[in-house]
Amino acid sequence: MIKSMYSGISGMKNFQTKLDVIGNNIANVNTYGFKKSRVTFQDLVSQQLAGATAAQADGRGGINSKQVGAGSSLGSIDTIHEGSTSQFTGRSLDLSIEGEGYFAVTDGDQTFYTRSGNFYLDEGGYLVTAEGYRVLGSDDQTISVIDMVGGDLNDISSFSIGKDGSINIVGSNEDVVVDERQIGLVKFANTSGLSKSGGNLFVPTANSGQPSAIGAPGANGTGAINASSLEMSNVDLSEEFTEMIVAQRGFQSNSKIITTSDEILQELLNLKR
Repeated sequence: MIKSMYSGISGMKNFQTKLDVIGNNIANVNTYGFKKSRVTFQDLVSQQLAGATAAQADGRGGINSKQVGAGSSLGSIDTIHEGSTSQFTGRSLDLSIEGEGYFAVTDGDQTFYTRSGNFYLDEGGYLVTAEGYRVLGSDDQTISVIDMVGGDLNDISSFSIGKDGSINIVGSNEDVVVDERQIGLVKFANTSGLSKSGGNLFVPTANSGQPSAIGAPGANGTGAINASSLEMSNVDLSEEFTEMIVAQRGFQSNSKIITTSDEILQELLNLKR
């Protein structure tokens, strides 16, 4: 009776966590490069009331064990890194990855990894993210279009980025400059082991392994770059709403276990009268 109350409490806590994860997924349904998460549960250790016995020589059959569970616990919160569709934007600095690779960006002290390719040019001509992190090239160095033309941004008429990450610049004098470097991509042995760092950024962990050496798109199975498009969030609203209903009903069911157990306790107290 008392155990049922604690089982209900454990279930409510777990379903609350599940609702938190679902809420975060839905909030990021339009976040470029976002990877959804899911929650899994597992049962807690069970109390052994009686052990199992084998069949007896006198013809009596075996008996199964008798166990009473103690509730549930959080099994895992997985990040689902499956790809999503790309949306055409028509903007030359919007890039998506067709494959399993990640862009590498740096704040000068630490390197982060992202699938969100909405990049910009800062006043120094460096290719940066919305937060100002500089994008790394295939040579593990930051990329500056000003260095390519040897002037300033006014010396650039237009530019384009190829599927191999190459940067082609048309100068104001109509000269075409092709950078020997390319936008770099990396790949991880276990992408599910990556840790979210906020701002559409990931950092490696002991279980994700370190990234492969940064290189040109296509190296080590990283995939190709599609210019003028962005990878959409892989959140499926119909799936999330269904899971929300399941989590809500699960929460209500576990709360009912607590109230029913409380009613039984009240009946026991009333026996004294």
